Amino acid sequence: QVQLVESGGGLVQAGGSLRLSCAASGRTISAYAMGWFRQAPGKEREFVAGIGWSGGGSTRYAESVKGRFTISRDNAKNTVYLEMSSLKPEDTAVYYCVLDRAAYRTNYRFGSSDYWGQGTQVTASS
Repeated sequence: QVQLVESGGGLVQAGGSLRLSCAASGRTISAYAMGWFRQAPGKEREFVAGIGWSGGGSTRYAESVKGRFTISRDNAKNTVYLEMSSLKPEDTAVYYCVLDRAAYRTNYRFGSSDYWGQGTQVTASS
């Protein structure tokens, strides 16, 4: 059974930084694309960042976070990270980790059939 557990969320002042972690179990993540989404109150869940499987596939970012957020993976720890800097109040949301259900996809996209974590709250106060 695949499980994803996010951690690292919290309350920071605008301009601050946080690092989110997503620890996976039940599957070795090196063969799978992974990503981060977020959902603010009253809004739809939106894509934040994605990283392809270790042998191919690129990193992708939402325009709103380019240059401020960095996604990375540590296959030895079976963990994916999201480094967030220069946080803005509009970054406030619950952040979710996702693991692609299909292996070795370079042109990845995420949907409801993939594996999702329970989410971690990020609040950037002004």
